[in-house]
Amino acid sequence: MSKNTQSLTPFLLLCLIGFAAFFGSYLRIPVMPLLAATMGAGPSQVGTINGAFMLTAGLLSIPAGLLADRTGRKPLIIAGLIATAASSLLVTQCHLPGQMAAAYVLFGVGLAAFAPGMLSLVADVMPSNRLGQAYGWYTTAIFIAMTLGPASGGYLAKTVGLRNVFFVSGGMLVAVTLLALPVLPQGPPRHKADPHAALAGSFELLHNRRLLACLLATTGSCIGFGIFLTFLPLYASKQGFDPAQVGLIFAAQAITNVVGRVPIGSLADRVDRRRLVAGGLICLAVALAALGQFVQLGRLMICAVVMGVGMALTFTAIGALIAELVPALQRGMAMGMYNSCVYLGMMFGATVMGIALKLIGYPSGFAAAGSVVLITLILFFMMMREKQPQQAIHPDNP
Repeated sequence: MSKNTQSLTPFLLLCLIGFAAFFGSYLRIPVMPLLAATMGAGPSQVGTINGAFMLTAGLLSIPAGLLADRTGRKPLIIAGLIATAASSLLVTQCHLPGQMAAAYVLFGVGLAAFAPGMLSLVADVMPSNRLGQAYGWYTTAIFIAMTLGPASGGYLAKTVGLRNVFFVSGGMLVAVTLLALPVLPQGPPRHKADPHAALAGSFELLHNRRLLACLLATTGSCIGFGIFLTFLPLYASKQGFDPAQVGLIFAAQAITNVVGRVPIGSLADRVDRRRLVAGGLICLAVALAALGQFVQLGRLMICAVVMGVGMALTFTAIGALIAELVPALQRGMAMGMYNSCVYLGMMFGATVMGIALKLIGYPSGFAAAGSVVLITLILFFMMMREKQPQQAIHPDNP
């Protein structure tokens, strides 16, 4: 039996576990603001609850990834699932917005433990010549879950009640944990070296300029995407669009993003992945700059489609690049860095641009966001020019 065939079954299990975990977690997305409102929370408190989750996930992803390299991927993934399930079940007992914020901190802890370990395992179980396809399929499964989860959560809220959605979410995540325990792959053998030496080895990744270039591209992309997610609804509403039309714009981005990942993943195994990242960043920059110049629904949807293409190109290629650039026993740390860049980039984009928009307006604000992405592109190529040591290029060499 070939190595490709042997790796297929554990990879499919990873896709299934990733889908189920994110589906169960994202059931709560549209329900949380409504439940918080019944507890007396206003818009700022709802933002604080979400901010607690995103900040915790961003700050803890790096130490969680480092721990996954030391103790193994599986224990951290299981711990992350347990924490995420517990956060949903705790929300059912909350009666104050502050209590819900505390439960959402635990949600951030769980996601910080779960996501880097899973991203590392994808590269651990798949051969290096199929990393693009692997990340294309895995992230497709994740994004489908992120799309179907909120839609299902909204339906459940209407049929079983707001608080009961969190019971369903927690119960589903408990079931995923029980599934993952016997079937989740172990990953590569752990370090047997002195812990301090192993720790120092992991932090040597900070000297890998190509890895840092990928992390910079991730951060710049997520700053732009965070601005799109946060402020497009406000801009569209100002132009007279109703919520259903705003939903169409978001759907155009989401569908393009999901559908594009598998073919782009296959392409990433045949062409220079840096070019795909560059193409994605250009798409993101153009889409952001154009958003503030258009007031017609059709043109805004075209911008959203270009945004979706940019996200699919950038993130599918970056996932494969990171897995290729670091040794297998340091992938947890690298994927933790990546996960931190995703959440902190989105948070930075939403908070800083929220202040800037009051001063410069939406058209200039979206154009500034596009400029940030273009600067990211220039820095990405400058940092990628440096030749890496041979051992850092082969992910299967510890």
